Amino acid sequence: MTTEPSSTSRPVTLEHVARVAGVSRATVSRVINGESTVDPRLRKLVQEAIARTRYVPNRAARSLVTRRTDSVALVVSEREKREVSGPFVGRMFSDPYFGRVVSGLLEVARPRGVQIVLMLADDEPSRTQLLGYLQQGHVDGVVLISAHAADPLPELLADTALPAVLAGRPAGPTSITYVDADQRAGARLAAEHLAATGRRRVGAIAGPQDMTAAQERLGAFRAAARECGLPEVVWTEGDFTQASGTLGMNRLLGLRPDLDGVFVASDLMALGAVAALHRRGRRVPDDVAVVGFDDSSSALACDPPLTTVRQPVEEMAAEMARLLLRQIDAGERPLPSVVFHPSLVVRQSA
Repeated sequence: MTTEPSSTSRPVTLEHVARVAGVSRATVSRVINGESTVDPRLRKLVQEAIARTRYVPNRAARSLVTRRTDSVALVVSEREKREVSGPFVGRMFSDPYFGRVVSGLLEVARPRGVQIVLMLADDEPSRTQLLGYLQQGHVDGVVLISAHAADPLPELLADTALPAVLAGRPAGPTSITYVDADQRAGARLAAEHLAATGRRRVGAIAGPQDMTAAQERLGAFRAAARECGLPEVVWTEGDFTQASGTLGMNRLLGLRPDLDGVFVASDLMALGAVAALHRRGRRVPDDVAVVGFDDSSSALACDPPLTTVRQPVEEMAAEMARLLLRQIDAGERPLPSVVFHPSLVVRQSA
């Protein structure tokens, strides 16, 4: 019977794993490299042998053969300055959206043994450094979160020919595959719900208007409100942070003190908006109904719990990972972009 090497023996090799599994070295290699053509029974034998022998692949040697790093970059690109919020890194880690994206990516990448490298770009020097890193072959592909219309990074990345997927629909034509939710349909759901619940003097706290998603949410909400027979929507701009939601709500009440309904373009901003309403003595939803967007953890943290438009961020991120791995594995490019359908989650705020 073949036994596992002791802790003092030489490193475990593919040949040893093959002997323990009772298969060929080539079969072990195909399992480790994630090839889909391996018989499931043989795959299970190899995986059990790997566990028994505590085999650890030599990634450096494997990379020489496969020309793969088994890592992908999650690149978050941001504009340099915000009026309300603090440093870029602090904003990113305080926003539930980013955690949901990482969760969805890991769901697909982790079983494949693919690592995710987080990279940030918020000015020209960091973009230059980022592109240099990517072009040196440190990762196999990129998931790019870059929603600002003037951001040059999507096209700069397209010029590198590196496999890539964009989170969100870009402002203009691009060769990069993207995954998004139907932002316009989501905003229409919010307007129709406020109208159906009897609200007649509505406002909106929009996201930054240099972002495609924020433009689409505001434009569609205003159009749907008109179609529902509501007066012109008063609105103000936030930056998807809780602090900007508080400021935005105070601005709206200054513009329209008799406001009875508001659409807030993110749940995190809605948290700030509801807090501002409470401080001004306005009851939610009795005096002012509030509808958010995302269906993130902020929606349940809100008091009262937030009615919101759900975009399935985890599922969207998982699809980004699948599309990226298809490009890496089979060189399939360009792939069709994917748009998910939003839904309305009704809770106590509206």
